[in-house]
Amino acid sequence: MTTHTHGRLEVICGSMFSGKTEELIRRLRRAGIARQKVQVFKPAIDDRYHVEKVTSHNGLAFEALPVQDAQEILSRLEPDTTVVAIDEVQFFDTAVIPLCETLANQGKRVICAGLDTDFRGEPFGPMPGLIVRAEMVDKLHAICVICGEEANRTQRLIDGRPAAYDDPVVLVGAAEVYEARCRHCHQVAPAKNSN
Repeated sequence: MTTHTHGRLEVICGSMFSGKTEELIRRLRRAGIARQKVQVFKPAIDDRYHVEKVTSHNGLAFEALPVQDAQEILSRLEPDTTVVAIDEVQFFDTAVIPLCETLANQGKRVICAGLDTDFRGEPFGPMPGLIVRAEMVDKLHAICVICGEEANRTQRLIDGRPAAYDDPVVLVGAAEVYEARCRHCHQVAPAKNSN
């Protein structure tokens, strides 16, 4: 089994449908070819395609352990693991940031993938804290379904209309609720509870 001489944190981010999980799986497969011990974690809330796999929208999959929080990642981590991957990391609380730092400081390669912004176009959960601490950040883009330009936003639709600003931030879904949009085509409806 191959180990790393230096730990590091890598972040793969972007809008929905930009290929984040596909890129994560590509890196994990390469780590496997290099005979590195890999463990993959995902939030238990994300059960869109498969409970115990990370799955891209195009069907690629990799075995994963569903967990409730960062503490559970630590408790389920095997001592000989050299590559730790966390998919949909935006769904974790900020405790995932010091966890990733600790693991990288212990010499592990930590790869996190997730949405960098929520449906409102604002920073999502722990992502800003992970991005600024990472040695490597890859921001991927989708294609805007309206104009065909590069998309960096996630559009949430409720009954075909843009979600309101004060709608809940977390709503697990795929193409039935979300679209990739560019800055100019992205819309957020005014808050329903504004006075």
